[in-house]
Amino acid sequence: MKVTLITHTPEPEKVIATAAKLCYSSSDIGSLYEGLTDDKVQSFIEMLVSIGHESIMEHVTFTFGVEGVSRACTHQLVRHRIASYSQKSQRYVNENGFEFITPPEIAAVPEAKEIFDEEMKRLADCYEKLADVLTVKHKAELIAQGIDEKTAASKARKQANEDARFILPNACETKIVVTMNVRSLFNFFKHRCCNRAQWEIRAVADEMLRLCSKAAPNVFKNAGPSCVMTGRCPEGKMTCGKFKEMQEKYKVLKNG
Repeated sequence: MKVTLITHTPEPEKVIATAAKLCYSSSDIGSLYEGLTDDKVQSFIEMLVSIGHESIMEHVTFTFGVEGVSRACTHQLVRHRIASYSQKSQRYVNENGFEFITPPEIAAVPEAKEIFDEEMKRLADCYEKLADVLTVKHKAELIAQGIDEKTAASKARKQANEDARFILPNACETKIVVTMNVRSLFNFFKHRCCNRAQWEIRAVADEMLRLCSKAAPNVFKNAGPSCVMTGRCPEGKMTCGKFKEMQEKYKVLKNG
């Protein structure tokens, strides 16, 4: 897994502080922005975070590149609706010999890993065979329509990918670019950094939080799972029971 912070709103904390101050000031925006020193920004952001004033956080966005994750992971990721996504297409990208993600619990048991690897190979072979058969069919149809052989071959393979992809597993490796505003990130971290989240998306969320904390430490000071962000666990009887450990984990993660 690889998570990269591609870009974010310049001077994110200053932008948030300016937007918040504007709500209570008759000064022009330029004067408010220029009048904010680093110390003023820090103290003001800390106050905003402490009272949970999140609407002004939407003015700042972060864009991440996420690679080496499974389709199972990104299926969960795109459920976070207030965000923008661009993902590697299995329709337009040839998945011959596709890479795949092996869950740690499977990797830890030799017998399970052998079964898993064999099935991935079988599916990869099946994908290639399906794509080859469909390519021949589509190519013949396109040539019959008067399209030259080279163009027909290229178009036929793309058409074949569209249907052959149905055989690909959730384990198939994918890449995705994600943009979220800070308020959406708070919600994302609250749910996906939790110990009850699936292991892979939790790892993605942890790395995204680490990168955000480096770029805007005051904004993300209290960000993390619900127990870290609100001081309580909402899971009731299903709690992991590791409140203190989680507090320490995210303190280290955000300061590392």
